[in-house]
Amino acid sequence: MPGFFKNKHKKSNTTNENQTQPPSEQDFPDSIDVRLSNNLDVIKNKTGNSFDVIIRNVSIGLQPKIQTAIVYIDGLVDSQSIKDFLIESIIKSPDLQEKLIQQDPLEIIEDEALPFGSIRNANDWEQLFSALMDGETIILVDGKTKVLVVDTRGGDRRSIEEPTSQVTVRGPRDGFTESIITNTSLVRRRIKSPNLWVEARKLGKVTNTDVAIMYINGIANEKIVEEVRRRIDQIDVDSVLESGYIEQFIEDQTFTSFPTLYHTERPDTVSGNLLEGRIAIFVDGTPFVLIAPAVFIQFFQAVEDYYARFDIATALRFLRILIFSISIIAPAAYIAATTFHQEMIPTQLLIAVAAQREAVPFPAFVEAVIMEVTFEILREAGIRMPRAVGSAISIVGALVIGQAAVQAGIVSPAMTIVVAMTAIASFATPSFAMAISARLVRFVFMIAAATFGFYGIILGIIMLTIHLSGLRSFGVPYMTPMAPFILKENADTFFRLPWWALKKRPQLISEGNMNRVGKDQKPEPPIGRGMLKSNQEKGDQDE
Repeated sequence: MPGFFKNKHKKSNTTNENQTQPPSEQDFPDSIDVRLSNNLDVIKNKTGNSFDVIIRNVSIGLQPKIQTAIVYIDGLVDSQSIKDFLIESIIKSPDLQEKLIQQDPLEIIEDEALPFGSIRNANDWEQLFSALMDGETIILVDGKTKVLVVDTRGGDRRSIEEPTSQVTVRGPRDGFTESIITNTSLVRRRIKSPNLWVEARKLGKVTNTDVAIMYINGIANEKIVEEVRRRIDQIDVDSVLESGYIEQFIEDQTFTSFPTLYHTERPDTVSGNLLEGRIAIFVDGTPFVLIAPAVFIQFFQAVEDYYARFDIATALRFLRILIFSISIIAPAAYIAATTFHQEMIPTQLLIAVAAQREAVPFPAFVEAVIMEVTFEILREAGIRMPRAVGSAISIVGALVIGQAAVQAGIVSPAMTIVVAMTAIASFATPSFAMAISARLVRFVFMIAAATFGFYGIILGIIMLTIHLSGLRSFGVPYMTPMAPFILKENADTFFRLPWWALKKRPQLISEGNMNRVGKDQKPEPPIGRGMLKSNQEKGDQDE
């Protein structure tokens, strides 16, 4: 409608025609008009007369008829509920038709006609379009400057399935989906406490993405919660399509390959971290939830550790640390040993390695770089290719190229074994983000080993330790509780003590209610062998 919007034009670099730009948020009219036709024109103009914006005109009441419009976006709403309950209840209620003549139509519709739980009023265009784009239904009545907003969100959504990135042998099989409402409900089913608080945000000037901050009041550190709020509220960006957008805005350190925020698609993992005092950040449109603050050892802990016996979980954690070390140092150690420190290799093994490398024209460093880059290409191709052929390409490609490279004398069989072992070790790291970090750091260690041998590897380990010790995640030291060392908090780091021994929550993360296990929870037989003996004696007396 003329006067409601101001079209902005700019000249194209390739054509002489003006291109109309989409209206911004400032193009909203001042207020909702009393004339229904004008309001519908505004909606059509603002949405570009899109085909999925459904406008249903209905006439309600006795003579004279009251013109009413029901507006919603097809695909974002539960169409069956709108048809069966909303439209039918407004049009086909005889009592309602009589009351509409004497009372306010909006109040009558809200109080008596709509069998929905969430109904509210909207008084301006910004609220109206925000609700409309969220999947809610708008009811406009001719002669009224306010509208009713009915929560009819629905549409097609992916069902709850087992997570594919974090598979466990023992544990729940449900995983997050792309719906933020579904994701928060999965956590609430596990933590049935009124102290589980959820704060809503909207980020993205164009996308208006729903974001939720979840924490347990009384357990989470209020200073960390406030810091999470502050960083999220400072985000000023056009779009937020995935939680990775937010992660890059709120992380403490940008120039590091190590993740300082943990992400997961398992509700039980989020629940366990919330109970330790951490904060979860949900983003609509992605199944991956951010958890803050994150510490280094957290990326080597699997949720299955807390479902298995403590000795098994401890052994697996040490294995994961060993695997991570192998994925970083193995190629560098081979380069250092074959280039600078041959005396450290047993004589028979040294002779075998030297015989294999006799026909190889490249030094060990170049040989390792060729194999590592080739394997990274195969791995990336296997991920990006269609699932039906991706695994075949990665497996067959690795076998064929590896065998052909050895036969052609480009690389040695020993180097092929080292690279294959390194690749398997990187796959065995529980966190994909930490595994990617190991892949990048591995090349730095290879360069250090090719330059200074084992001295370069030791220097790289020292520099890596210094770098990790200097990282922070929302103010919490990244290497806690190892650096700074807190003895009583090492019960759930490299080791995992039995549940009855995990009495306190992490000190630097939570506050308030620090106790999570009651006193005298260690399991003990009530009487022990004395019970069996007394029962046997009682049986002998009866005989």
